[in-house]
Amino acid sequence: MAGHSKWANVKHRKARVDAAKGKIFTKVSKEIMVAARQGGGDISNNFRLRLAVQKARENNMPNDNIQRAIQKGIGDTDGAGYEEIIYEGYGPAGIAVMLEILTDNRNRTAGEIRHLFTRHGGSLGESGCVAWMFRRRGFLTVDRDGADEDALLLAALDAGAEDFQAEDEGFEIYTAPEDFEAVKAMLESQGVAFTGAEVTMIPDNTVTISNPEDARLALRLVEALMDHDDVQNVYSNLDVPRELL
Repeated sequence: MAGHSKWANVKHRKARVDAAKGKIFTKVSKEIMVAARQGGGDISNNFRLRLAVQKARENNMPNDNIQRAIQKGIGDTDGAGYEEIIYEGYGPAGIAVMLEILTDNRNRTAGEIRHLFTRHGGSLGESGCVAWMFRRRGFLTVDRDGADEDALLLAALDAGAEDFQAEDEGFEIYTAPEDFEAVKAMLESQGVAFTGAEVTMIPDNTVTISNPEDARLALRLVEALMDHDDVQNVYSNLDVPRELL
């Protein structure tokens, strides 16, 4: 994938998330509830729940909120009504967009997501139209300041990482989903500090948009989808040069 703007796109996304703590609390709570409902409330035996709780803690969600979400998932009806859906579509300049949805009203959500695609120059597609372009992978980022590239590369590979990329502003480490926690823990034990750590969907190839207007439209689409209450995650092969961001 074209990595030069991946770092910038990740930071752009995190800045947007950090600007809406209330919204992210709601979304993470839904993810915790569904994860607990499916795999039980024992974090040590539920990989999806561990990731959801980790995300909650990274966003400074109070522990009481986390425990309430787990309890709702395993014992209350509040967490049982959410349906998981994958929506796929295309944005400006032909970018691929894939959404992970948790909703208690499929018809309402479908209409609202279709409207957002249309309003921002895109189109909602059929199931499977873009999913083949993405792979689920562990994704870790390290700031370039204070990190030695050669030492970090060797440590990452020794820990079981699949890939390592050096970018202008930092380093990107990729793992198989099942190896994510082990690689992260081993590197942390060696003093590596991460600026980002998640299991996510990574595109095999990206679409670089150099036209300012197309880039603006594409980013507006991604942001509008991220802001929707039922959208848990937005994945795209959008690649915007840093100077346009």
